[in-house]
Amino acid sequence: MIKIKNKKQLIENGETRLNRKARALALRSLESALNAVDSKHIIKSKLLLRDSTLHVNGYSFDLKRFKNVYVVGGGKASGSMAEALEEILGKHVTNGLVNVPHGSKQNTRIIKLHEASHPVPDEAGVEGTRRMLEMAEQAEEDDIVICLISGGGSSLMPMPRGEISTADKRDITDALLKCGATINEINTVRKHISGFKGGWLAKRAYPATILNLILSDVVGDPLDFIASGPTVPDSTTFGDATKVLKKYVLWDKSPGSIIKVLSEGEKGTIPETPKANDNAFKKVFNVVVGNNRLASITAREYLKSEGLNTLLLTATMEGEARHAGVMLASTAREVSVSGNPIPKPAGIIAGGETTVTVTGKGLGGRNQEIALAAAQKLKDMDGAVVASLSTDGVDGPTDAAGAIADGKTLTRAGEIGLNPEEYLAENDSYHFFLKLNDLIITGPTGTNVNDVSVIVVL
Repeated sequence: MIKIKNKKQLIENGETRLNRKARALALRSLESALNAVDSKHIIKSKLLLRDSTLHVNGYSFDLKRFKNVYVVGGGKASGSMAEALEEILGKHVTNGLVNVPHGSKQNTRIIKLHEASHPVPDEAGVEGTRRMLEMAEQAEEDDIVICLISGGGSSLMPMPRGEISTADKRDITDALLKCGATINEINTVRKHISGFKGGWLAKRAYPATILNLILSDVVGDPLDFIASGPTVPDSTTFGDATKVLKKYVLWDKSPGSIIKVLSEGEKGTIPETPKANDNAFKKVFNVVVGNNRLASITAREYLKSEGLNTLLLTATMEGEARHAGVMLASTAREVSVSGNPIPKPAGIIAGGETTVTVTGKGLGGRNQEIALAAAQKLKDMDGAVVASLSTDGVDGPTDAAGAIADGKTLTRAGEIGLNPEEYLAENDSYHFFLKLNDLIITGPTGTNVNDVSVIVVL
């Protein structure tokens, strides 16, 4: 079971009876969401091995017909996925390697868990990806390659194209993360400076069969953007990647090697990423085993079971985190004043993934920034809470999953000399909530399906 480690303290921080109750409901709903998308549980619930036939999502694969079963992949959840897959398939697995974040705790016997860096790629990630490609290339027509793909896979499976170095890729990734680009825009660039993403893994594994098991961390589950789609036809072009860099005024600041690859790609002097008409995709089977909607629905169902009127507002929330925080808190105030969109006691869920355009020098993450922006609109409300977390347990470059705010947050902040507007201007939500002991701490969860925000109004 995935737990919020400091839940008791977070509940006690509510200074009124209603605030404590609202905090407890919000935090428990977030825990229910996390456990619904626990990657090991999901793999075990979605896959069934009967005799020698693997059943998943209406597909059946008779493993006796395959000479070899190879397992590759990467992402924050891929270690747990590999652990569960090994328990299901056992001796049917021939060999495997999955890139996982440094410090992962899973245990496997056959599938090698190769540690690498996230969110900025490193040489260890390149080495693991190279070994995966070698495995894919040795696969033949009577082999099957099972790919375990989850959020974080883009950073954890780097394979720089052409003369691009890992350092160059690291620099452009860091710049894109800080400028407010969406995950789809970031992955558009990543696919075109990679020899692995954007369908290249499928191209290298052809004519083997590929079963792609996907834990989605991209809003709306577009397959070619989840971990930058290593086994999926790419819907974007070199030109699209160039447009992203120019949109965020990064083109002239980009490493020369990246400019060279994208420019040559636009001219057609190097191959475009594989598209839908490529034969490589004729034997690829893609299955989304879990996503944000599942987590959000489960959070809503928990609140419903506690007697609240509930609403799943969206599972596709995007935009600036601070604007989302204002919207969520404004919704809480509307519920309190008018009973719209649902009457009190109310529990409203919003899932998705916002962005933070970093202009300050502080520390934080999108969920902490949501809570900080929400705190200002919740002022003086009793029994109203906004809590938000990243399902992977790591919100931005911090040790927190997110944060929680209620109508007394600004009062408590003022008592110890904290100015929320100054902290928001510096993108320093982490230190604001650290001083209030209102950071949500889960540690790495082993799953990753974007973010879940909860509004409770009693």
